[in-house]
Amino acid sequence: MYELKTKENDRSVLEFIESVENPKKREDAYALLDIFNETTGYKAKMWGPTIIGFGSYHYIYDSGHEGDAPLTGFSPRKAKISLYFATGDNKRDELLSNFGKHTTGKACVYINKLDDIDIKVLKKLINRSMCFLREEYPQ
Repeated sequence: MYELKTKENDRSVLEFIESVENPKKREDAYALLDIFNETTGYKAKMWGPTIIGFGSYHYIYDSGHEGDAPLTGFSPRKAKISLYFATGDNKRDELLSNFGKHTTGKACVYINKLDDIDIKVLKKLINRSMCFLREEYPQ
């Protein structure tokens, strides 16, 4: 049976951020920590070795696969900072059109640095992700 690698754990968020080699990326990670804490109302938790997540939800897919994941989060990776949002509709694209310099993946939005984006839009994306996942996966 498949075992999910990205699980909530007791690793220290602050120690993880301190381990980020690039000083600017580390500074941005601390700023993102404040923004996500303030916007979500949740305390940051480590999910797997590199994701800082906020809140959680339990999902069950039609295939029967189930697990837990953060409602939203970020990871200060070596190349770019990954932001995790799930909106499930065209709202993400609409918000991202005013977000600033970024690239996107299936579930991630990638930024080089915090100065490249609009923080107000970031907060809207965080809130939209939490609302969507709470509606999609009510506890």
